[in-house]
Amino acid sequence: MHILAVDDDEPVRELLASYLAAEGYRVSTAPDTATAKQCLGGDPIDLVVCDLRLPDGDGLGLVRQIRAESHIPVIILSSKDQDIDRIVGLELGADDYLTKPFNPRELLARIKAVLRRASGEARPARNAEDLRAVVQFASWELDLTAQRLRGQDGRDVELTRAEFGLLSAFVKRPQRVLTRDQLLDLTRADGTEVFDRSIDVLILRLRRKIEANPKEPRIIKTERGAGYVFDAKVRAV
Repeated sequence: MHILAVDDDEPVRELLASYLAAEGYRVSTAPDTATAKQCLGGDPIDLVVCDLRLPDGDGLGLVRQIRAESHIPVIILSSKDQDIDRIVGLELGADDYLTKPFNPRELLARIKAVLRRASGEARPARNAEDLRAVVQFASWELDLTAQRLRGQDGRDVELTRAEFGLLSAFVKRPQRVLTRDQLLDLTRADGTEVFDRSIDVLILRLRRKIEANPKEPRIIKTERGAGYVFDAKVRAV
């Protein structure tokens, strides 16, 4: 596996390069967005670890470009005072984040988890009754086998693995209040690893894709102090 570590701090780059190489990964490093883009245009990259503060532009722009051009997983590194940027990064499609200063072992664990999700290794074999499972809700059709979301106008809406895992957990349990802990357990049971800190961000991303008005959601509703409820009729087709 080839990992690209983007950080303007040379000691951090050296730490990432030596630690991840010792774990068997091939590692390329970049001190800025320009170098990172050159690396992305070269040998295939399997995962990017990206700092948000870079000398020639912010890491958010790099995350946006990566997500627009590929499905390469991205883990954000951020300082504690970058909460807003971190949330925006997740909304742009980053797969996870870690706050500086970080423990290399924790970063390694997150890298392995994200790579498992990307490769599909963590997804359990489907039962026979799950084959060709297609459900409809509101004006949407969700193919649980092909992991495809389609609108009534026939257009497909792209979902990340985490978004699909969360949406499938909802459609299988409509009209029920689900806490964050329950959503975490349900998505992990389905082979998708979602971290508690990103549940709310995933909800926002899903609302932007399936709600007519994300600011006044009618499908995924918030139950204050309790969790979320998928308030739509779901039927198999």
